[in-house]
Amino acid sequence: MDQWWGQAVVIGVVVVALSLMIHRLQDAQPPFDEGRFTTSHRSAVSATLIQALPNRVFFGPHPVFVESIQSYWAIQERDIIPQCIVRPRSAKEVAVAVAILKRDFDARVHRGDRPPLFAVRSGGHSPIPAAANVNGGVVIDLRLLNDVKPSEDGSSVVIGTGAKWFDVSKALDERGLAVAGGRNSAVGVGGLTLGGGLSFFSPRVGFVCNNIISYEIILANGTLITASETINPGLWRALKGGSNNFGIVTSFVARSFPSANIWSGFLYMTASKANQLIRTFHEFTQAKPDAYDEYAAGPLVCFTYLQQLGIQVLATNLVYTKPEQWPGCFSGFKSIGRLWSTVKIRSLTSATNELEMSSPPGLRQLFVTTTVKNDHTTLVETHAAYKKGMEAMRRVSGMVWTLVLQPLLPAMAKKGQADSQGLDTRTESLVIVLFTVVWKNSADDELVDRTTRSIIDGIDRYAESKGTADPYRYLNDCASWQNPFDGYGAENKRFLQEMSRTYDPDGLFQRACVGGFKLDMDKVKA
Repeated sequence: MDQWWGQAVVIGVVVVALSLMIHRLQDAQPPFDEGRFTTSHRSAVSATLIQALPNRVFFGPHPVFVESIQSYWAIQERDIIPQCIVRPRSAKEVAVAVAILKRDFDARVHRGDRPPLFAVRSGGHSPIPAAANVNGGVVIDLRLLNDVKPSEDGSSVVIGTGAKWFDVSKALDERGLAVAGGRNSAVGVGGLTLGGGLSFFSPRVGFVCNNIISYEIILANGTLITASETINPGLWRALKGGSNNFGIVTSFVARSFPSANIWSGFLYMTASKANQLIRTFHEFTQAKPDAYDEYAAGPLVCFTYLQQLGIQVLATNLVYTKPEQWPGCFSGFKSIGRLWSTVKIRSLTSATNELEMSSPPGLRQLFVTTTVKNDHTTLVETHAAYKKGMEAMRRVSGMVWTLVLQPLLPAMAKKGQADSQGLDTRTESLVIVLFTVVWKNSADDELVDRTTRSIIDGIDRYAESKGTADPYRYLNDCASWQNPFDGYGAENKRFLQEMSRTYDPDGLFQRACVGGFKLDMDKVKA
């Protein structure tokens, strides 16, 4: 008993130390320099935007401009300084901005000039530089389009694309409702939903995108249309995983359903439990179809190395979307000796806030992902690759290196409406492999990028040799150099390209809008 309490104290100290270390990394960022936010160049298109949208266009160092830049999640996005930021308050104002950008785009293309560049921002939570920001260009910041309006009968909710999932769950908790939404409260609604979106409710209702009844979207010509199962149905399906390739979505109508409190939290373990944890995860993911529990979310199994402390920590996030403690499906995880636990019955907002606390803003960040079949040997090799990456980046200051494993089950992939991700044909259990890196100094960017590429390439080669590879790449976790649409399958990618030609025939969102993953339209014959 004394030994157990001693270990519990150690892991408790580690959890507290991790929190303090991350806050210290945030505090270590360069001091605020107003000068770097000063934008002296003002183009003709920005002048037109000012005239058409007074009090909606901001230049540095205006406080609105500075706040917008400083509120991006990753430091790499904060390092980018646009020419101006447009902050529309309605879909109509978004349409005005898009129409102006399209006229400028057409004029430049006609003259043979380089197309203008703009970016679209919802929550700004991507770790990819220029995912929602653009150096010297125009940023359309949608965060004021953040209304959350449940229907009278509780069957649906209109969600502004600029809302964060905290806004959604807080509004719905009060009414005993929920939607399939983000697991991290600080993530924006727009980006997550257009990238497919994984949710605590996914085992029951599918991806976030599989539960969107309709979209309000501004097309490249500045027109506002609806996409639903009966109105523009091709576009409706394309938006379910197709990212920002077709226009700017200003709001979503999502299916909602009754939901009480849920059971969720983390189990913390020592690194010595790694093999047992991998085996338990594999067995959970390999369970027979008749053992499938649609209320069991995850588990998210995390292996983390903390460079400043020189230690490894294991953490497993368990969620059951009913107020039931330790459901039988998680019995394997319960039997693993744990040193610290936060699992309890709580609100959905509380559960998503806990995941947000594990990934605070204001740091250098990188995600990279792959997908493998649920083969135990492949999972062990993936963990070995994680340890190789740990050794390769051991000298990266402030580095937090994490491997996350999460199930992707055939039953889940077939839930909800049809989408463009191509997972409905899968019959075997899959595992989404995610590596995340947090670090301090830009001088280490190249090493981090090179190492993570090498680690993922090594896992993919091993899986290919074992016959356990899968081409799917979850878009929201991809690195900038990955191509998720290739993993959707050739037929789905051709469908997305066809929708791009139909709704954006001149290629405004392919050629002038930075961020997101593009559809390789330059390789498509007209």
